[in-house]
Order: sequence, then structure tokens, then C-alpha cells
Amino acid sequence: MDNKRLQRIERLIQKDLSEIFLTQTRQMPGIMVSVTNVRVSPDLSLAKAYLSIFPPEKTEEIMENINNNKKVLRYDLGTRVGKQLRKVPEVAFFLDDSIDYLENIDKLLNRKKTRDSE
Repeated sequence: MDNKRLQRIERLIQKDLSEIFLTQTRQMPGIMVSVTNVRVSPDLSLAKAYLSIFPPEKTEEIMENINNNKKVLRYDLGTRVGKQLRKVPEVAFFLDDSIDYLENIDKLLNRKKTRDSE
């Protein structure tokens, strides 16, 4: 499949999933779910969505809730992209912990910097 078309589909799914999570998290103040990346298989049968969740303390609970409601999320996605895609892919959700990893590295570097200055 054409690489540009696959990238457009990934961006489309990312945008629509972000909007779905935005409308659902409005009912839960203090919680934010961001779709950081989406990867779609070449045959469009599977979409892997990487999520960043705030606050980090509720990550496990929210991921469990999202995984329990995969069918509803896929249906909502299908109503949004149904005109552009013939087949709505199965969606698998994964936690994107790259931001937490970067924050941890930043903390370690700052700690080392303060030790060196003393």
C-alpha cells in the first residue's frame, strides 16, 4: 500500500480517537487522555494507538477501562471514519510512557548537575 496513504489514515484515526477521548474525559474532571501516535498495519486490519494519560496515578485504571470498552470505541471511530475507510481496523491500545521516561532522565541529569556544582 502507498506509504502516504497509510500515513494519512494513521493521522485520521489519531485525530478522531483524540476527539472521542476528549468528549469522554470531559465528564471526568482532572483526567486527560492524549493519543500520541497511531500505527496501522498495511492491510488496514489493525491500528495500534499509543496513549498518554494524565494523571499518572490513574493510568492503570484508565487503561483497563479503555480496554474493556474497545468495541464501543471502535464503533464510535467507525461512525467518524466510515465515509473515508471501507473497513474500520481493530484498535489495540498501548501506554506511551516516553514522556515519563524523558522526565525521569531530566530529573537524573538535574540531580547530577546539582551534585557537580556543590
